[in-house]
Amino acid sequence: MRRRRFVAGAIGTVSGIALGPPPAQADLATPRTQEWQAVPAPGSTPAAQLRRIAAAGPQLAWAVGEEGRVGASQGRGLAMLWNGSAWTKTDLSHLNHTRLTDVAGVCAASAWSVAQPAGTGSPLLSWDGATWREATFPGLGESDVRLNAVAVGPDRQVWISGSRGGAARLLHGEGQEWQWLDPLPVESANLYRVVLRSPGEVWVSGDQSNGGGWSGLVARWDGTWTVLPPVAGLRLGIADVHSAGPDDVWAVGTEAGIGGPPGRPGNPVLGHWDGTSWTREEVGFTVGSLSGIAGDAQGRATWISGWNYQDQSRSTYLHRDESAWTVVRGPAEAAPAPYLNDVTSVPGTTEFWSVGMTSPTPAPPTEAYTERLEA
Repeated sequence: MRRRRFVAGAIGTVSGIALGPPPAQADLATPRTQEWQAVPAPGSTPAAQLRRIAAAGPQLAWAVGEEGRVGASQGRGLAMLWNGSAWTKTDLSHLNHTRLTDVAGVCAASAWSVAQPAGTGSPLLSWDGATWREATFPGLGESDVRLNAVAVGPDRQVWISGSRGGAARLLHGEGQEWQWLDPLPVESANLYRVVLRSPGEVWVSGDQSNGGGWSGLVARWDGTWTVLPPVAGLRLGIADVHSAGPDDVWAVGTEAGIGGPPGRPGNPVLGHWDGTSWTREEVGFTVGSLSGIAGDAQGRATWISGWNYQDQSRSTYLHRDESAWTVVRGPAEAAPAPYLNDVTSVPGTTEFWSVGMTSPTPAPPTEAYTERLEA
């Protein structure tokens, strides 16, 4: 079952909350400052956005998304490469994909991406050091196969979340041999993210049907599936998950709420699993979304990328110090109304990247957008 995805840019009412900025919201918009800086990502054709980013180190990162969208028509895949000093656009003219949905990599010879096809089936792409090429895998070209997200470990083992045969599942391999693992034991589930905590521990997030809508889904694979209780909400999906241990799991996403027109903003969701139950945490703003989580060198959740509908003048993050999450804003006047889709750490450093687009609506003149934190 495919859920309808909600994107920002329309005006309505969310669970009884008026979407105009209330007077009290100005009091929330005085958080401490972190030195996030906008970094140009030139060369894309509006409308464009970067959906995911992966970093192998200070001198190498990949970012993927889409460009050339006009109205409801689909665009084409977009890929960027960071060489330590600048982003450059990677040529994808030899491929026929409407968007690249995720990317993961650990070195110049081991990076992977998944894409949305122009026709049927989902392609898997591998990076050969200079460009992206299609890779073969069991199920390639099948109309019911969808590859949604990808993760790669230091051992170069690749984990891909998606679906085949009507069931959500993982595809696992190392580039030559691939195997579809046992189906996720949840009916009518969609997976949006896969995260590797250790070589034998993989986490996925998404949503699952609850009869009248959908609830947030978080599960772990370590040879068998362990599905956590649903993250309860009104049409709630989990965009990303971060595990620091069996009793310290964080999940972020968006709750669409009741009714309203397609495309209207939802409510940001931050949940914490303590080994027994989920707790919904305060975010610091009430209308918008949370899209990604990045951990620090010790594996603790530390940065969350988001979008605050009620104050779009700068990008919005949550940062965790000790035991509290605090709203942090990005650079001023870097983009008209920056919207973040993802955040990631840079291995071996205390630096972070985030990616998204220059406004919350993927229509011209929106362009690809990145920010960097050099701590």
